[in-house]
Amino acid sequence: MINQIALHHGMVGTVYLVGAGPGAPDLLTLRGADLLRRAGAVLYDALANDALLGWTADTAELIYVGKRAGRHALSQAEINALLRQKAYEHAIVVRLKGGDPFVFGRGGEEMAYLRQHGVPVEIVPGVSSAIAAPAAVGIPVTQRGVSRSFAVVTGHTLDDDDAPNWSALAQLDTVIVLMGVAHAGKIADRLIAAGRTPDTPAAAIQSATLPDQRQVVATLGTLAQAMAAASVGAPAVLVFGAVAQMALPTPLPAAWLLPALASGEGHFVEAM
Repeated sequence: MINQIALHHGMVGTVYLVGAGPGAPDLLTLRGADLLRRAGAVLYDALANDALLGWTADTAELIYVGKRAGRHALSQAEINALLRQKAYEHAIVVRLKGGDPFVFGRGGEEMAYLRQHGVPVEIVPGVSSAIAAPAAVGIPVTQRGVSRSFAVVTGHTLDDDDAPNWSALAQLDTVIVLMGVAHAGKIADRLIAAGRTPDTPAAAIQSATLPDQRQVVATLGTLAQAMAAASVGAPAVLVFGAVAQMALPTPLPAAWLLPALASGEGHFVEAM
């Protein structure tokens, strides 16, 4: 009824950019869960746990707009336009993103687009995998006397105009790389060339906080080879710095269990 009234009077709903957290569905915020229950449409990413869709109403539109390397359901421009369209059809539209919307999630771009077109938008922060993945294996990104600084960078860009400042990063205590699995070896090479020693502790955590969570601990100079030997792949978070050697030999907890989420089944819509 609310959605029908808003549409009838030419009103526009609100788009909520919701962080889905690092993987485990029970790491979603209470605010995010409440919005999922009330949403008329949910546009969700590849890294948002599908179990979260169990919170949605039976009548909710569930639209997959995920992006994997080389496989995009929709372009970013198409996602922006779809968010705007759904805001004129529903009072509450949830854009569900893995981790936090503003940590390499292009949430800022979507917010700017929606504001430019007069669509109300609210940000609902999420637990970023940049912090949660190391924590899931016992690695603190800061530790007194060991790591007083850390940076989070993307592994997508290495040497172009958007590349990280490797010289600056090499001076920090801890470097965390998201989306860096494919370039793990090259990332290590850049940090070593910038002055980081090859024996710097390093770790890779795959599928953090999920039942199939895996990890490997090595050094900056050997991490890529260790990942290949252990078949650790994407999605994974890379950690470089002394804190990496604090990783526990098994995940914490030993097995992440998915909680039962009670709700409707929703209505899936295939994005074209």
